[in-house]
Amino acid sequence: MGMYWTIVSYLQSLTGYASIRAIESPSKVDDEQWLTYWILYSFLTLVEMAAATLFSWIPFWHPVKLAFIAWLVLPQFRGASFIYQRFVREQLIKYRQWLDKDNLGAGGSENQRKLMEDIQSPKAKAKVEHFISENGPDAFDIIYEAAVHEAQKEK
Repeated sequence: MGMYWTIVSYLQSLTGYASIRAIESPSKVDDEQWLTYWILYSFLTLVEMAAATLFSWIPFWHPVKLAFIAWLVLPQFRGASFIYQRFVREQLIKYRQWLDKDNLGAGGSENQRKLMEDIQSPKAKAKVEHFISENGPDAFDIIYEAAVHEAQKEK
């Protein structure tokens, strides 16, 4: 098991360093590789956590997972880019219009966008800072707790 963890830690170090290099490079090709890798790795981890009992019964699960992650990571294979180009991109192109219509709720309505712009404006930040300077740093926490308490009473 010691060899397994050595390889895993090496691959994790490689992915972290390569991801930082991708951020710093002007090329989009490496961004695709590492963004796709992190999405796939997160998905695999989520599935593995959700089905931990099932995976514990699969013989050689850890070596298979290690081989898959190595295939995703190693530049000789560029497995993450392969999966993106072969599967994800096709589905994205197929459903792009539906996704762009904000059917996932990620973008929010126009009113939500306007509210977020207002909250993040320099004027709003200045008002919050002024409130805190007049009433002390704990005043904002007291108001927040009172609002949470009121919201819970309304339920």
